Amino acid sequence: MMKTFADRRVTILGLGREGMALTRFMAKRGAQVIVSDRRGLADLADEIGQLAGLPVTCVLRDHPEDILETDILFVSPGIPRSVPIVRAAEARGVPVSSLTELFFELCRAPIVGITGSAGKTTTTTLIGEMLKTDRRRKTWVGGNIGRPLIEEVDDIRAGDWVVLELSSFQLEHLRRSPHVAVVTNVRPNHLDRHGTFEAYRDAKANILRHQSADDVAVLNWDDPETRALAELAPGRVLWFSRREAVPQGAFVRDEMIVVRDGERLVKVCSLAEIGLPGEHNIENVLAAVTVAHAVGVKPGTMARVIRSFRGVEHRLELVRVIDGVRWVNDSIATSPDRTIAALRAFPEDAGRIILLAGGRDKHLPLDELAREIVARVKYLVLFGEMAPKIEAAVKQAMLQANGTGRRVPIRRCLTLEEAVAVAAEVSESDDLVLLSPSGTSFDAFRDYEERGRRFKELVRRLPTAAEVAYQNRLARLASGAR
Repeated sequence: MMKTFADRRVTILGLGREGMALTRFMAKRGAQVIVSDRRGLADLADEIGQLAGLPVTCVLRDHPEDILETDILFVSPGIPRSVPIVRAAEARGVPVSSLTELFFELCRAPIVGITGSAGKTTTTTLIGEMLKTDRRRKTWVGGNIGRPLIEEVDDIRAGDWVVLELSSFQLEHLRRSPHVAVVTNVRPNHLDRHGTFEAYRDAKANILRHQSADDVAVLNWDDPETRALAELAPGRVLWFSRREAVPQGAFVRDEMIVVRDGERLVKVCSLAEIGLPGEHNIENVLAAVTVAHAVGVKPGTMARVIRSFRGVEHRLELVRVIDGVRWVNDSIATSPDRTIAALRAFPEDAGRIILLAGGRDKHLPLDELAREIVARVKYLVLFGEMAPKIEAAVKQAMLQANGTGRRVPIRRCLTLEEAVAVAAEVSESDDLVLLSPSGTSFDAFRDYEERGRRFKELVRRLPTAAEVAYQNRLARLASGAR
């Protein structure tokens, strides 16, 4: 790939977060930039405004073939390579690449890359916090979370660390791998994009497929699909496990997180010191510990980070407690597996969980989720396009229980706003209201973050019982005065 772009013709598909960063990067490097997006000006007013003053041509509402009069085409991760304009570029011999590919090409520092069907953001953040404790070298965290780092690539030194969360969309056509590759787990996800689980798994495998013999892969011993990836790893393989002792890596022994380093067992911290709920978060901590130990972070330093870490926004995030009811935001849960993990994260609350679920369908099986709902949920509130499908699956699970399972009341709503109002109406003290949708947000929101922020805004507006009583008293007094 070219490394200088002055006066080169560059076309960028998509004006999302990565497309915007890449557009600014290329414009500042003197490229002749065309950016094309199928959305119109009304949807992209903010983005177009941010590009004001830059020498950029914007082509909206379509991807006409004349944008392929270019030296290179960059495709944003949200756009499949199967779309006609990309196929046309390939047929013409136009080089096709991505921001992630370019960043790997230009970055001088070693890269720690993290992927997985679930847990990658928490693991990425934890690894970043552990590496930041080394004041001698700067740690940069980005990729699929935070900001794309392409605009900072010139400031990243060879002695720094770069920690990147990498999605299957970013990995799908990547021809390079990070120096340390972490896979938290591989379970069916994004089948609406990849078509088959095999294609999805193959995309994930790119995180280690192009490593060298000097590189390191960190894999989940407990997950069969992830464990099988070891066969593709050219370098050293380290493991993490919640259930078994591993040959090299981190695992749990006597309620302690330990690391096997050769013949030594190094204690890091107790499970009780982890401030995040759920067994899945133990796995995230184990993955981070394995990486941190491999690059030389001391056990005491890791323990301090683990004890102080309180999680990431939209991931089992406690929003508010109202009259004894806890409201938890898990908007990141865009697949059934993630909602199952959320429900299992609160074992002491089984039977007291009011679940808000729905969104857009990713065409994933719902059978196991439905059984978990029947076993653990007190009241199911559904919203969005996926609501009928979840309702049907839960009703089928209740029928299959042959009268031995719990009967879960179900209320279907049109919007998240209505769903929050229903949850407030049916909840009682000691209940837990959990937004963990199982579907994507794209039927009503820009992304899961916007959905989570809207949920938090709605919850923060809910009145307490005392406030309701006070308002009722004022209303009665006003009525009497009339």
